Amino acid sequence: MGRDFSVIGRALAAPARSTFVDLLMDGSRRPAGELASAAGVSAATASEHLSVLVEAGLVRCEPRGRQRFYALADDSVAAALEQLGHLCPPASTTSYRRSRDARDLARARLCYDHIAGRVGVALLESMQRSAWLTPGDARLTAGGRAALTGLGVPIEDLESRARPIVRTCPDWTERRPHLAGGLGAALATLFTERAWVRRRARGRGLDITREGSEALARIWTVAPDSWA
Repeated sequence: MGRDFSVIGRALAAPARSTFVDLLMDGSRRPAGELASAAGVSAATASEHLSVLVEAGLVRCEPRGRQRFYALADDSVAAALEQLGHLCPPASTTSYRRSRDARDLARARLCYDHIAGRVGVALLESMQRSAWLTPGDARLTAGGRAALTGLGVPIEDLESRARPIVRTCPDWTERRPHLAGGLGAALATLFTERAWVRRRARGRGLDITREGSEALARIWTVAPDSWA
């Protein structure tokens, strides 16, 4: 049976709705007012746009008291939108700040709950070179399981969940896959908890700290000039 792509096409066929899903690509939950402000639309208009996204199954609504918070429906939606980015033209950059933000997103950003951009791609490729993951299908090896457990990644816990431990996600800026799945999320959590990355106050960009740069070079043999 064929798929009706027009439903998703119509849901994304408005600049405001495109802004909303892009902001939510970091896995965050945001109030309608914040999304309206970012898109430059009124609260009433934002509510109409968000209803379209919810009805299409791209976004979910979570009431909290008098406020409504919105998030992407799940990680499969984030992966689909990330892959769709391959076909989309880049958003226009009308200022130096927007141009700088675009460069920063290409370096390191959150794709739902895992690290994307050049850093995310470098992590995956490094683990394949080190035989922590198999080449091609990126399956976790016995050596990778031991090494990641030693780093504090809860591999046994990940194995007990329904979510795939390792999945690759096409990176729309690098045109190569980055690491997703339970392991990708666990590494993003590890990097955050150890202050190897810092989330930016606005948007989904990530800053790599000095400690993070050293860890990437020491543990994953990823040199700064490969993702700078």
